[in-house]
Amino acid sequence: MTDRRALLESRDGGVLTLTLNRPDRRNALNSEVWAAFGAALTTAADDPGVRALVLTGAGGAFCAGLDLNGAGPGGHPLDVSGAGPGGHPLDEMRRAGELALRLHDLPIPVVAKVTGVAVGAGWNLALGCDLVVATPESRFSQIFVHRGVSVDFGGSWLLPKLVGLQQAKRLVLLGEMIDAAEAHRLGLVTWVVPAAEIDAFVSDLGRRLAAGPPIATAQSKALLNEGADRTLRDALAGEARAQSVNFATADSREGITAFLDRRDPVFTGEWAVK
Repeated sequence: MTDRRALLESRDGGVLTLTLNRPDRRNALNSEVWAAFGAALTTAADDPGVRALVLTGAGGAFCAGLDLNGAGPGGHPLDVSGAGPGGHPLDEMRRAGELALRLHDLPIPVVAKVTGVAVGAGWNLALGCDLVVATPESRFSQIFVHRGVSVDFGGSWLLPKLVGLQQAKRLVLLGEMIDAAEAHRLGLVTWVVPAAEIDAFVSDLGRRLAAGPPIATAQSKALLNEGADRTLRDALAGEARAQSVNFATADSREGITAFLDRRDPVFTGEWAVK
C-alpha cells in the first residue's frame, strides 16, 4: 500500500481502492486530497490492469465535504490547485468541476463504500460513483444551505436525474440529514449492508466488476451516462457503434465460447481483428 498522505491506494488484482485519509477531519476535502485524487483518477484511467475502483474513507467516515477549517471571514476555503488562497473562487470551482467530470467519465466501474457521514461535496462525490454501498449507520446531507452556499460537485445535475426534481429540491433546499434507509428508498444508495459485512461485500463486488469485459463495460457505462441526455434515436446509434467495437474484441467470442463450454469466461479486452 502506498500513502499519498491524504489518500491511500491499494490493489487487489484488478481492483484499485482509494481511501480518503484524513480521519481527524472526517476525511474533509482539502488541496492535498484534491491533488492526490486527481492524479489517482488519471493513473487509473491509463492503467489497463485497473478494472474497477473502490472509493472509501478512513476512520469510520466517508467524507465531510469541503474542509472549512482555516477559512477566514470573507474568504473562501476552496483550494483545488494547491496554489494557496489567492486564487479566484470561480477558477477553483472549475478545477473541482474537472475532477467531478474525470470521475464521471472514468472508463471503469466505480463503487463508493460509505461508512459514517457523507455530506455536501462528500455526498456528491459518492453519487458521482456508479454504485453506492452503505451501512445502516451511514448518514447523508446536502449540507450546503447550512453553510450559506449552493450545491456543487455535480449535485445539481446528479440529484434531479436520480430522484427527480422535487425530491432534489427537498434535499438541497432543506439540507436535511437522512439515514441510509431513506437514501436507499430514494435510489441514492444501491445496497445497505451491515457494518460487519461491508468489507467482504465490496471486495466481492469489486472482483465481479473487474472480471467483466473491459471494453464492453466501458462502453456500457458511457452509453448509460450519455443516455440521460439523448433521444432514443441517438441512444440506439450509440449502442450500434459500441457493439461493433465489441464484436472486434476477443471478449465477445470468449463470452459465447464459455457459455457453450459451461465455464466462467475470462475477459481480456484484446482486439481480435486480424
